Amino acid sequence: MIETKSEYEISLMRQACRISALALKAAGDAVRAGISTWELDEIAFGVIVSNGATPAFLGYNGFPNSICASVNDEIIHGIPSREAILKEGDIISIDVGAVYNGYVGDNANTYAVGAISDEARLLIETSKLAFYNSLEFARPGCRLHDISHAVQETSEANGFSVVREFVGHGIGKKMHEPPSIPNYGKAGTGIRLYAGMVLAIEPMINQGSAKVKINSDGWTARTADGKLSSHYEHTVAITKAGPLILTELEG
Repeated sequence: MIETKSEYEISLMRQACRISALALKAAGDAVRAGISTWELDEIAFGVIVSNGATPAFLGYNGFPNSICASVNDEIIHGIPSREAILKEGDIISIDVGAVYNGYVGDNANTYAVGAISDEARLLIETSKLAFYNSLEFARPGCRLHDISHAVQETSEANGFSVVREFVGHGIGKKMHEPPSIPNYGKAGTGIRLYAGMVLAIEPMINQGSAKVKINSDGWTARTADGKLSSHYEHTVAITKAGPLILTELEG
């Protein structure tokens, strides 16, 4: 069952989303060659707790850290490590969430570590463009798979593939709520969207094949062919006036 959020509940979610966005920005600003993903995790953790919130990922189904740090061919759910040192030319997806006043905010972005290849940069830019193109359909009256189709169409038009095993999701008092939001689909299908729904829309796209594999840690998902992957995510409220990005920092 999809839970509709009132304007008041969305205002509470906006606080959690702001903290999530601040944590993501702080970790993203610290990305450089020579830093470990563990250090990035500590930065995000510090921002979250200093704002009176709780890391949404820490302990979630046993996950051991506050961020997911996924480097190069890692798609999502990468576990931060002291041994994982970023180097020039890498790309890293950072995914972070915070719980505040009982509500969850969730967002992700992929960052370049110094100078990267043109195709890696296009991959990152396309994952972001796929999100914003899909946002046009996060409106009352549209269908859920209008969002999905826009992500797929944007990604494939630029020569990339969309991950099918992992999806976006509804969000609220829980990290993952209905509905699931695939990054592929047929326009005009799926449930009809209505005001009060809050969605975590998150394109995950690969440089090569869409196929994935899971590391022995049981968490880290990576591309089966070892090629790069990019991830971009915002928490979005559907309102009568249109989509409202709750994890977007003002200014």
